[in-house]
Amino acid sequence: MWYLYGVVLLAGIANAIQPGQNSTLARGLSQPLTAGLVVGIGAGLTVLIAGLATRRLAWPSMSEAAQVPWWAWLGGVLGGGVVITQVLIARQVGAGAFLGLLVTAGVVTSILLDHYGWVGFEAHPATLWRIFGGVLMIIGVVFVAAF
Repeated sequence: MWYLYGVVLLAGIANAIQPGQNSTLARGLSQPLTAGLVVGIGAGLTVLIAGLATRRLAWPSMSEAAQVPWWAWLGGVLGGGVVITQVLIARQVGAGAFLGLLVTAGVVTSILLDHYGWVGFEAHPATLWRIFGGVLMIIGVVFVAAF
């Protein structure tokens, strides 16, 4: 189980590197949103290859698809919004402020999602310590962005 934390750490490192890559690609192309499309195609191909290699890829049946809540189908739209933000804004605000804001917003939002058990998460109470951790992240990102 602990190895999963290592995989998440690697994803976090990739999450810090990706905005720079994507904004550089956008800057080098005549239309910056083309970079977002290239990123989306790359992401799709990566998932396709991983799914085929692990044999964990199959189209859902109509009954399976009908059982999934409507909002669960919108994750790709949210991911596309993140990529658009990377290609249009990350370079202007800088890596530290961009990723700090992105991660801090995610952590603060996740405290709410966990507390109420929204969007498929198990409920985990927003204890004083979890809220304090979120506040510390907000303070930290202010320092990163301001200095």
